[in-house]
Order: sequence, then structure tokens, then C-alpha cells
Amino acid sequence: MGMAGWGGVAVSERCVKFARYPKSGAAYLMKNAFTVDVEDYFQVEGFAQVVRRSSWDGFRTRVGANTSLLLSMLSERNIRATFFVLGWVARKHPEIVREIAAAGHEIASHGMSHRPIYAQTPAEFQRETRDAKALLEDLCQKPVIGYRAATFSITRRSLWALDILCEEGFRYDSSIFPIRHDRYGIPDAEPKPHVLTTPGGARLVEFPISVMRYGRANIPVAGGGYFRLFPYGFTRWALRRLNRQQREFVFYVHPWEIDPEQPRIRAASAASRFRHYLNLHRCAQRLGRLLDDFEFDTMSAVLAQRELLPGPATA
Repeated sequence: MGMAGWGGVAVSERCVKFARYPKSGAAYLMKNAFTVDVEDYFQVEGFAQVVRRSSWDGFRTRVGANTSLLLSMLSERNIRATFFVLGWVARKHPEIVREIAAAGHEIASHGMSHRPIYAQTPAEFQRETRDAKALLEDLCQKPVIGYRAATFSITRRSLWALDILCEEGFRYDSSIFPIRHDRYGIPDAEPKPHVLTTPGGARLVEFPISVMRYGRANIPVAGGGYFRLFPYGFTRWALRRLNRQQREFVFYVHPWEIDPEQPRIRAASAASRFRHYLNLHRCAQRLGRLLDDFEFDTMSAVLAQRELLPGPATA
């Protein structure tokens, strides 16, 4: 059965054979980065045309309970992760940041307002970035060195943002998605963790969202809506293939993706509703399987493993 409709990505269940492998073995002992983008269901870019940011305070939030559930899933398996926390969430629910930090996870920034970077001026972006970083550091009492843009919105038209991240003290970024998509992506970007040179000549570690090369296309295999779109067998096969190639992957999930009971935004477009609601009822079970099938740690720890960041001091 063919599947398409997700930013031009298509894959057939018959295009690969899903082999079953044990978790043991050198390739599968590789530590991968598990990450959570901490935002609520009504804050996604797909709903931005019908849910104005000025109305967010009127919504009953669900992000706290869903984040706690993710923390429980990680605690059961003794896994540390990186939580990219939206500044709006941190300001409204500081207890969420404290709970994440108290559990030993890494706090990183997801910006303040969830506005795509290419919709902001450099001055607006710098102000939001600085404010969100200061807020998170005050709550977790640790340096915040990692950043992920809303909607992966560091694209060719917003590469200037990388210099601002360096100016504001970030050590690594995870905003570049090496695919073609209607909202984001740099298709020919380097897919492996690496040190990039910003337009202004600074240096910043980049951990791109993981993709698998298939033919001439990069297939997004590392989380979010793609995790819900593709059969779990395909995701496991693709991620194990990356590890066999000695490539660490970064996996991402949102707290609302394990919440099938969330209110429906019926005014959104059919495409946005499809992307957002597809297989929400399966996501938590699939996520448990993923956490059992692979080894995970924080972004900082994985980048230190790659010798792209210093060791335990930033992990």
C-alpha cells in the first residue's frame, strides 16, 4: 500500500523488507539522541491560520500531563533525553521545566513564540531567543546550550539566524532538516552531525534531523508526524540501517503526539488535520517499542561522543 501526502514524501511498504534484529550488537549499542519538542497541541504551525497566538491563553493546556507521561516512559528505561522547551510553555508552566531538570534531562530552547524564524526580523528573533534562553536558565539553573527552531525553520532564507545563535551563547543547533517540504528543509544539507560555518564566519555544531538516503531522495525517518505515518517496522529498519552505517540519529517527538484525546481543531485545513491527527492512538505504543529497540541519551552526550562538544560538563 503506497503512502504519500507529507511534504512530498512517499514510500511503499513493499520497497523494503523489514528484518528483525536483536537489540544487542555493536551497531545497536550506539547512543542516539532522544529529543522532545515541548509545546502544546494548539501551538503547531499547521493550525496557525485558525488559532492565533493571541488566543493561546484561552486554551486549557495539556502539555504538562503529556510531558509527565513521557518522563515516566523514559524513567522506566533509565534514558536521559533533551527537551527543547518552548518559552511560552516555560513561562506559563515553570513547573514543567523544573520537573524535566529534576529528572536529570537536558533543557534546550525551542524559542519563545513558535513563530517560524523566516517570519521574524533578525531583531525580533534575537530578542525572542535571548528572552527564552534566560527564562530556561533561570528555571533549570544550568546553561542552555542547545536550540531547535519552531517548524525547523532555519532554511536558506533564514541562515542569518545561525550567527545570532552563536552570539547568544548556543553551542549546538538542531533545526536543519535535509529534505524538501512545504514549510522547511534544506535538501542538500549535510545529514550527519558536524561543525558548520555560519554566514558571519562563526562555528556552530549542527545535529540535523536524521534522514535515510533512498535512491535520489532523503526519507525523513526520525520522528514527529513521519513516525506516525510510516509503519513502525519501516522506522526501525531505517534507523538500524543508520546505526549500522555508524551514524547516530536524532529522534524527536511532541507531547501532544501521545495524546489521542486532545480537542480537535476542526477549522484547520484537511491537510493540517491529516498531518496532526494521523495515528495519534498508536504513537505511545510505538514509542515504547522504539525506546526498547535502541540506545538513547541527550543531544549533548551524543555530540560529546562524536567529540563535537566537550564531555560531561555539558551533558
